[in-house]
Formats: sequence, C-alpha cells, structure tokens
Amino acid sequence: MIAQINEFFSRFDFDVRKSKDARFMDQKVTPDVLCIMADCVLNYTADHDIEFTKDDIWNDSYFNENVKAIFNKPAANNITTRQEYDKFTSQPLRTLAYARVLSMRKDKNKNYYRINNKIILEFISMKERNAYIFLYHYIAKVLMDSGQLRFFENFKDKCQNRTVTKADFSELKERFQRFIIGNTAINGIVEVNRIFPKILNIYACENTIQGTIKGRLSANQFYYTDLMYNRPNWRDVGKSKNISRNEAVEEHETLMMEQNEAYSDYQVQKAVNMIRKMYIGTEVKDQWANGEATQIHHIFPKAEFPQLAHYLENLIKLTPTQHFTKAHPNNRTDAINRDYQLVCLLAKTDSIENSLRKGEFIYRKESFVYVINTGLFEDIGIDISFKQIKKELVRIYNVA
Repeated sequence: MIAQINEFFSRFDFDVRKSKDARFMDQKVTPDVLCIMADCVLNYTADHDIEFTKDDIWNDSYFNENVKAIFNKPAANNITTRQEYDKFTSQPLRTLAYARVLSMRKDKNKNYYRINNKIILEFISMKERNAYIFLYHYIAKVLMDSGQLRFFENFKDKCQNRTVTKADFSELKERFQRFIIGNTAINGIVEVNRIFPKILNIYACENTIQGTIKGRLSANQFYYTDLMYNRPNWRDVGKSKNISRNEAVEEHETLMMEQNEAYSDYQVQKAVNMIRKMYIGTEVKDQWANGEATQIHHIFPKAEFPQLAHYLENLIKLTPTQHFTKAHPNNRTDAINRDYQLVCLLAKTDSIENSLRKGEFIYRKESFVYVINTGLFEDIGIDISFKQIKKELVRIYNVA
C-alpha cells in the first residue's frame, strides 16, 4: 500500500511555497484523530459520491457517539463545545484535502469536501497504524516538494550519529518558523510552533530519532504512543523502552482497549463491519456453507482474548449453521469447537494469502502470526510462508 500511496502523491506538487497554504498539517492531525475522521467521512457518505462540510461530520450521530466516548469529550452537539470540535474536524479534513485524498472547494467562508481517493481513505480509516504510515509518507512528500526535507535529514543524521545538540534542534525549528511565516498567511511563531511538533515527531518516530516535547528536544527517541491525541495511561503500567515500532503499536492498542471500553467497542465493531463488507459468502467452504453468510465469528473468543477482538485476522465470515452449530457447539456461544477452530484458521490463512496476493491492504501476515501466537500460546516466526503456517497449525492442533 505504501507504493500505491507514493504513486498517488507523485501526481501532485505539494510545495508550500507555491500553494501558500500552511494547513497541510495542523495541531489536531494525529494518527488516531485522522483515523477516526476518515472513518466518519466514509460512514457519512456511505458509498455515495456526495459533498460534505465539517459541520456535516460534526453533526452526524456516528461522530458524536464515537468521538465523545473514545476521546472523553463533551457531546459534539453541545453548542459550548463548538470551538473545541471545530479544530478536531476541520484540521484533519484540510490535511486530507491538501494530500488530494479529498477534493475541496470553497464557497464564501465554507469548505466543501468530496472523496477523491476512496482506497487511500479506507486504508487510513482502518487502523491508527495505517494513518501513521500515511502521515509519514505524506509529510516526507510535502517537505521534499517544499525544499525542506534535506534539513530534516541533516537533523536525523546527527541524531543517529549521537552528535545532535540543542542548537541543532533550535536551528531546525527556527528554519521551519521562517519558512512557514515567509510563505504562508501565518505571521506568528506561536501558531507555527503548534504545527512543527506534528511534523517532526512523525518523522522522528519513523526514523527512530529524537523529536520534540514541550517545545524542546526530547531526551530520547520519539515513540509511536506519544504521537497520539488520545494516549493510554501508563502511570500504573510503565512505558516500555527499546522495543520495535510494531511492538509499540501492539502495546498501545492493547492498553487502550484495556483502559477505554468505548474505544474497544468501536474498534471491534469497525473490524466486524469491514469483514462483513469484504465477503459476499462464507470464508469456510464446507458442507455447512449453504445459506447466507450473516455471521462474523471471533476465531479466538473475545471474552478470552480481548486484545485480539479487533484484529481483522481474527474475524471470519460464516453462515449461521457454521457459526452456531460448528464453531460454537450446540449453540453455546461461550464454548469453542477446537476442531472447527482449526478449520476456521486454515480458511482464514487462505483468505489472507489471497488478499495479499491481489495487492490488497486489508490484512498483514505479521498480524495474523501475532493472532495465532497469542491465541495458541505459540512462537511461530513471521518469515514463514502461508503454506508453512498451515502446516504449523495442523501440527499444533494434532499435538494438543
């Protein structure tokens, strides 16, 4: 999907010196906010090619229900919260418009948006991880087109060589201030300083270097979890250091789901809706496959493995007979038929392999291996083929 995103970006010139538009990035544009805003746009338009405004999204019940609960904000339809929500909705939409994922036209003082690239918007909406990937490549393209990337690369080299100083950071920050003030309508450093961290910290996280915290150079490399608008509470858990980015993503998702029930419910329901939309029929082609596939089944139960409940790789579409007779024996939804669990895993392996072969971005093999290892308490490596994964699954279930 990264190649597809960059190919799309290559069609456009994002040079801020030419656009004179400072709203290519802004304070509220974080991976989690961008992700849910993309989802709200897709939900509001509902596969129709229609125009919408930030107020349409702001007034939509889907936005109000999920954003209020997940981000612990007051009701979106409360007039006293209008200013707070205005930036929350308008800034991500402006970023998506600058990136040409949305098209935008201005009529008087109102911006009207329309989906321009649905595939990329769907990618962003699926996971915060995807929104982060999009933002990094987008920011890199804006900086490159604007003649600023080399200064960030010089800063990166000094960080990686452990020679970076506070003066180097100040030079990069001040250069960015002069660039924005000299090429856009922004005329004060206070507003520029709200944008700068959102750019540097995405860049820093991807390159495992220092970023900026409270206007100063961070003491350590910048972490994925610190990019989020809605951060988990690490006070009683302790934040892990020296872990890979993928591990940080898993850690963030797990802790957020443990601490925020609304976030957990939203992520699970979003995943269920995606699987329901992806497949017309059942994913398991057996003698119970006749009939309409109306059921989305957690291969590893939500109650037992809540950390896997929102993984698309743990969800499979079934017919009612497959779900309530085979997956859950005797219609006992609290029980799992272990033999049929293997059948579902083998079928899911095929679904994921076929999807990836077609170049789709819905699944990740690494996530599927994580689901298997967590659900079966195994340690399968991520480098094995799908054929080997199926052999391992058969071996594990035959031994047990």
